[in-house]
Amino acid sequence: MAAVYKSLSKGTNGHKAEAPANGVRKNKQRVLILSSRGVTYRHRHLLNDLAAMMPHGRKDAKFDSKSKLYQLNELAELYNCNNTLFFEARKGKDLYVWMSKVPNGPTVKMHLQNLHTMEELHFTGNCLKGSRPILSFDAAFDKEPYLQVIKELFLHSFGVPQGARKSKPFIDRVMGFTFADGKIWVRNYQIKETEPSKSNAGQDEETEVNSKPTKGHSKELDISLVEIGARFVLTPIIIQEGSFGGPILYENKQFVSPNQVRADLRKRQATKHNARAEQYVERLAKKGDLGLRTSGGKRVPVDALDTKQLFA
Repeated sequence: MAAVYKSLSKGTNGHKAEAPANGVRKNKQRVLILSSRGVTYRHRHLLNDLAAMMPHGRKDAKFDSKSKLYQLNELAELYNCNNTLFFEARKGKDLYVWMSKVPNGPTVKMHLQNLHTMEELHFTGNCLKGSRPILSFDAAFDKEPYLQVIKELFLHSFGVPQGARKSKPFIDRVMGFTFADGKIWVRNYQIKETEPSKSNAGQDEETEVNSKPTKGHSKELDISLVEIGARFVLTPIIIQEGSFGGPILYENKQFVSPNQVRADLRKRQATKHNARAEQYVERLAKKGDLGLRTSGGKRVPVDALDTKQLFA
């Protein structure tokens, strides 16, 4: 009975506070990063670049199934992750990205294209590994409801929480998300601070005398952005209510599958070939009607005055 009383008293009086005493809730986000079978080396390098930029991420081995994506929820709970970033490769060419909030959703499926890894770009930008980024979003993300959902998923996935296990307490880069032409353009920049150049030597001497640095105040620095990489473009396809399942909340009607694009190109090339084949058949028919073919076609009547007939 003492054990039962103690457990009941803990259940009633020992509730944990939802927030600390200062009223600030701790942001606890962990992202499970994994891919499917069939990814190319460029896809794998992009995955490694994103994993290096996300110190709160947990990289896992390749996922075998492409139809039973709901099993990713159990995998994320096994690794204590509440976000999932899944890269699905199709036919060794196309790459799709699934972003999900485990376990209740929502889920966004996007088509990734125009990807360039850090090794390909060779940019001069550099940042501290494990640093926290500033997420910069275009104003268009606040206009449409589906873009607001995607923005929130980006915040949870790419926003490194303060005090993460492998993160550094520095902010020296910016991740930019721009919405244009129905696509989301993702860029990664370094915040570069440099001392102002000495090209303002022609200013008045009075201003130079009055601008003496005081103790405790640092000089003003010129801040610029230098791209690091990687860069890629995302096209939203569908948004599902649940995590890797559930009813479809949004569907992009203007999205054309890359399989359909390749099929149209093959049909266009096939029509050119069929047109050339028809022209060849018509040319043979005309030669046959004129009697210019040695075999087949229309036979020319034998002329009695022909040389072959006279001197046969």
